[in-house]
Amino acid sequence: MIDLVERSYKQEMLDGSDIPFADIRQNMRELNTINTHLGGHAITIAGVKKILGQCTAKAPITICEIGCGGGDNLQAISQWCGKNNIKATFIGIDIKNECIDFARQQYPLLNCQWLLSDYKEISFLTDEQPAIIFSSLFCHHFNEQQLVTMLKWMEHNASKGFFINDLHRHWIAYYSIRFITRFFSHSYLVKNDAPLSVARGFIHAEWQKIITTAEIKNYSITWKWAFRHLIVHTNE
Repeated sequence: MIDLVERSYKQEMLDGSDIPFADIRQNMRELNTINTHLGGHAITIAGVKKILGQCTAKAPITICEIGCGGGDNLQAISQWCGKNNIKATFIGIDIKNECIDFARQQYPLLNCQWLLSDYKEISFLTDEQPAIIFSSLFCHHFNEQQLVTMLKWMEHNASKGFFINDLHRHWIAYYSIRFITRFFSHSYLVKNDAPLSVARGFIHAEWQKIITTAEIKNYSITWKWAFRHLIVHTNE
């Protein structure tokens, strides 16, 4: 049994450099499948809905994802917005050129501005701020102090609020995803990084400490299946 009392700080393979584009493409495709079938996209949409509330959002809104990877989260939100008559434009930010290239190729019709950048290097003008900024399966790549910086950036740059969809560190999640990827994945990146991502995830109390340190108010932390946390902050 792996000891998950303390989170792992071991680097994931995807965080390394010089990974062939074909391998990253396979990784992005399988992450999209995992998000679809294990409820990741549904949790992301729940975050959007919670910030928008009961508003019909007749005015166009902009939604920005940091660490957007292959763009599947933004595509899922775009489809939901279309079904609910919400006019939306999107911004996807990622530091990896391969991820941005894949997203552009995969979703050429998505009304999205793809930005190749470290999110910290971007500062939106007040009248150009996205309504919502979010991250999904991104925060576990960072340490606690880096997350404090990230939360402050998200709060400062989102006009309505931000949310985070990320992994809950738990042995059931660890061994389940390890079993699934061992037998069904064709990506060495997914087989290595998926269980490691769980080991690098945060528990509820750790999120509370990070959020308190960042001095974020008006937030909620909700446990979601399958072993995720949805953290939502709204500007009031």
